[in-house]
Amino acid sequence: MHFKWNYVPPTSEETKAAKELGDKLNINTILALLLIRRGITTESAAKRFFRPQLADLINPFLMKDMDVAVDRLNDAMGRKERILVYGDYDVDGCTSVALVYKFLQQFYSNIDYYIPDRYDEGYGVSKKSLEYARETGVKLIIILDCGIKATDEIAYAKSLGIDFIICDHHVPDEVMPPAVAILNPKRPDDTYPFKHLSGCGVGFKLMQAFAKNNNIPFSRLIPLLDFCAVSISADIVPVVDENRILAFHGLKQLNQNPSVGLKAIIDICNLGNRDISMSDIVFKIGPRINASGRMENGKESVDLLVEKDIASAIRQAKHIDEYNEQRKDIDKQMTEEANLIVSKLESQKHHSSIVLYDENWKKGVIGIVASRLTEIYFRPTVVLTRDGEFATGSARSVTGFDIYAAIKSCRDLLVNFGGHTYAAGLTLRWDDIKTFRTRFQKYVDEHIRPEQTEPIIDIDAIIDFKDITKRLHQELKKFSPFGPGNPKPMFSTIGVYDYGTSKVVGREQEHIKLELVDSKSSNVVNGIAFGQSASARYIKSKRSFDIAYTLEDNVFKRNAVQLQIEDIRPTEGEDYQT
Repeated sequence: MHFKWNYVPPTSEETKAAKELGDKLNINTILALLLIRRGITTESAAKRFFRPQLADLINPFLMKDMDVAVDRLNDAMGRKERILVYGDYDVDGCTSVALVYKFLQQFYSNIDYYIPDRYDEGYGVSKKSLEYARETGVKLIIILDCGIKATDEIAYAKSLGIDFIICDHHVPDEVMPPAVAILNPKRPDDTYPFKHLSGCGVGFKLMQAFAKNNNIPFSRLIPLLDFCAVSISADIVPVVDENRILAFHGLKQLNQNPSVGLKAIIDICNLGNRDISMSDIVFKIGPRINASGRMENGKESVDLLVEKDIASAIRQAKHIDEYNEQRKDIDKQMTEEANLIVSKLESQKHHSSIVLYDENWKKGVIGIVASRLTEIYFRPTVVLTRDGEFATGSARSVTGFDIYAAIKSCRDLLVNFGGHTYAAGLTLRWDDIKTFRTRFQKYVDEHIRPEQTEPIIDIDAIIDFKDITKRLHQELKKFSPFGPGNPKPMFSTIGVYDYGTSKVVGREQEHIKLELVDSKSSNVVNGIAFGQSASARYIKSKRSFDIAYTLEDNVFKRNAVQLQIEDIRPTEGEDYQT
């Protein structure tokens, strides 16, 4: 893949401001410039950024309907009503349910949880779940990470004498369900100052409000913050403002004293001997929690997350790990099939989006396949599979393109849809797929900008190898947790050379392990370039090249820095053809 490098040199004003801020904070000017580019221009803002405080969390009662929700929860407990905590089968849904259930269980015993079966019940509120609620005498359902579109289902529940409190973060329709309370910062009539909470984040705000109202010390909520960190990472919400505070303290909890279930997953992933980061959650912890909902039933993940006995948790984690291995195999097979279809579709080259369908694909992994295809082809992608006379699917987007709006433009063809800017789900009649594809592709063609369909690397700073010191690396860590809205700083060094010892590695010889020098110092710097072995021949030709990279810990050499190289290109004036 050929990336376009985007680098904007600092203005003289930015350089001056960075120098002043760097002096005040006693940090490198390079880092001070990174702060300024993130909109952090004062000493006090920098301190809040580097040391997020739980005291700065927003008052939960600023969210619309929060007072109504807490009153209804208090009434339910006062009247000894049965409460059901209900959530979606993905990571965000499972962590939301685990957080609310674990917290309330400390004060109330007549409580249960429910995760719908992806294959049997589908997304959101199912008739089967309402029958279960009626049969078990449930009077109040707290629904998390879904429910905002379940207007008919919640009206039906109301007729059965079952109330709903909705905690969701997906975009609502014009008409909202007849729930007792709807907690959703994306409500058009909600003035809550932060709009980008995860589903679990909304659940946390409800528990924070409940604790505040019942004089329960805030310290009782802190052990649950590890769930917030996992949901923020896995659901790819912006890691800014309130999410940054929750993720920062959640990671701290995850590293120092994780809940029993998460501890078991950490052990299964072999992450126990190092600091866990947001990317460890994205690539290791999250997929395992997701796997049971994708392969069988998400309830198993919640069983594990609320488990109190470590031996049982280890057993359950091993079981979920097996699901994850199965998921990987299916995912690989489906991606290969989808790639084959795309490569045969000559017409796709001229389209700015991809819509693929196959009636044999497994429902639980089409979201992953959509993500993979988006990464490979850099196009908004919809992947669909058959479910009786219907097609059900997942959509994923590219930077800056609102895929939810694209799907919404075809709503007259859809039975159901929901989601947000970068990810959405949809259901339509199988016979309507071709019409949907034509209309969806037309919408994308008209609304996407050309630069959104080419892979871009945003370079934060151009530095020399002599700038890469242990201190710089340590101070960079203070910028974490990283994620959307706060990406890991990307550096570039111009005109580097192979030290003579770089080599191709990996099972398929697909990666390059590099030892590099530049012309400004004698420092030999280690790097790894995943999946870029095509550049090896050029590197070995002793000509200079430019690299774009992030700074990482070398897992094998303690305290050593390693470059994770995202892209390699010949220095200007050099010819790539060898």
